[in-house]
Amino acid sequence: MTSWDPAALECLAAIVEEGGFERAAQKLHITQSAVSQRLRALESQVGSVLVERTRPVKPTSAGRLLLKHAKQLRLLRADLAHELQELAPQTGQSLAGEIVSIAINADSIATWAMTALDELVRSGLPLEVVVDDQDFTQELLRSGQVMGCVTTLSQALRGCTMQPLGAMRYVAVASTDFANEKLPQGLTRKNFNQQPYLSFNRKDDMQAEFVARCLGLRNVSLQHQILLPSCEAQVRAVRAGWGVAVLPELLVQPALQAGDLVNAAPGHALAIALYWHCWNLESRVLARVSQALLHKAQQLLQVA
Repeated sequence: MTSWDPAALECLAAIVEEGGFERAAQKLHITQSAVSQRLRALESQVGSVLVERTRPVKPTSAGRLLLKHAKQLRLLRADLAHELQELAPQTGQSLAGEIVSIAINADSIATWAMTALDELVRSGLPLEVVVDDQDFTQELLRSGQVMGCVTTLSQALRGCTMQPLGAMRYVAVASTDFANEKLPQGLTRKNFNQQPYLSFNRKDDMQAEFVARCLGLRNVSLQHQILLPSCEAQVRAVRAGWGVAVLPELLVQPALQAGDLVNAAPGHALAIALYWHCWNLESRVLARVSQALLHKAQQLLQVA
């Protein structure tokens, strides 16, 4: 059986996570030359190039496999540190350095996921949360960059488990002044494409999907979109009259109740089912993360 040098694997992980050799050296507290030497040794052992020398550096197919292996070793070390801490607290075993990486969509972070992770982080779990659109977080799991993800995709990847979290309800909102001036009857087939919409990024098609379902249309293409990659910033922009946003009801409900925002499509909501995927490993640390997310989701999300 081939034995992989743990230091070289951590070096590869650092290069990919930090996006380059110089920052990897700073993270590992070694020279940049040492980083290059460890990577070359690992590539010689594998017989394949492991990273593409782009900016930022990206792993090759072989690199992604070894990156996943490096993160699995981190998880095993985190489990060991956790168990030793329980058996012998006086030894001062710490999880520091054994970062557990997960991917969560921005809407979940803005509404329910942060409170789900509170206790874990306070207990000392070194957590890395990677943010992406809910339709794309699974690719981070597939490539080995994270150990678990919240996604809209229900099909489990090979070597992973899947558990349903529930459904997030989305509603279309606008400021009172904007709605009175431009949407006196709410969103309609006649006026929907005259409005500016707030979107997270170019991959975000939530607004178009909402409008299509709300108005019974097909292949909606919105003409005027403002890209703003933050749920909280979108709420502020809507308050300021920038346009219409389709946002989680959990996030905007207080503003709707207070009359600060109005529902631009009363009686209509878009329910998006979410799922938690993670590596199929016997890991107490990963199990705690899974249980925390599932418990909070069951409290706040709808049954899908």
